Amino acid sequence: MAKTATINMRVDPEVKSNAESIFASLGMTLTEAINVFLHKSVMEGGLPFDVRQPRYNAETEAAMHEARDIMNGKIEADSYDSAAAMFAALDE
Repeated sequence: MAKTATINMRVDPEVKSNAESIFASLGMTLTEAINVFLHKSVMEGGLPFDVRQPRYNAETEAAMHEARDIMNGKIEADSYDSAAAMFAALDE
């Protein structure tokens, strides 16, 4: 089938760049990825994934943010010489 329809859309440049990198690692262009999304949406009769907001409490959100910062090297993770030392620190 010939591709003759055009979609123009505005998107955050950082999101576009990140998406292009992800799809390039999968061997596809952003256009190809969008076509896959559209085909899958048609096959599913709607969005091909659940759309909902996560239901995390503030403490869990803070812990997830801290974990991301540790993974990205923004903050240094605590380390302990033994399990006893770790539990002692947790009790403080």
